[in-house]
Amino acid sequence: MKKLFLIAGLLGFSQLFAQQNDIEITPDNSWLKAGVTAGIPVGDASDVSDFNLGLSLRGQYLFTPYIAAGVASGYNHFFGKEGVDDFGIVPVAGFLRYYFEPSGFFIGSDVGYGFLTNVDNNNGGLYVNPQVGYHNRDWNFYAFYQNTFAEHDFDIQTVGLGVTYNIRFK
Repeated sequence: MKKLFLIAGLLGFSQLFAQQNDIEITPDNSWLKAGVTAGIPVGDASDVSDFNLGLSLRGQYLFTPYIAAGVASGYNHFFGKEGVDDFGIVPVAGFLRYYFEPSGFFIGSDVGYGFLTNVDNNNGGLYVNPQVGYHNRDWNFYAFYQNTFAEHDFDIQTVGLGVTYNIRFK
């Protein structure tokens, strides 16, 4: 069922891009977002980790002044508790965002696959990362809830804060 949601989400992203016939990439509608995150594991993940740090990289295209889509990746490092090795998640996802104003609040979510690192017998699973935050022309500050529905019924969940800087194409 999780794979079905992943496929449906990816098809939805591809249809959104396909409907745009005359896409022109400009500094006003497209940019990279590079950032950092910090979180506290919850649920199953809190049994094996107390803290996580991450790096993120996103490519965004603004379809209208209010709706954006793109691709997201990065690395989230979970620091293992005593006797547990550190592990990580490498997400490969698409994302949608809705900006209420040119500067102000936004909501959005990443949907894709989270690949696990340094975990035996578990490759990863469906990755979702809903966010709510504040943005301006250069910065995004947000709160997030991240969940990777990993194999063998092990969900890796974390809540935290993130910040990204917009790198404009010239």
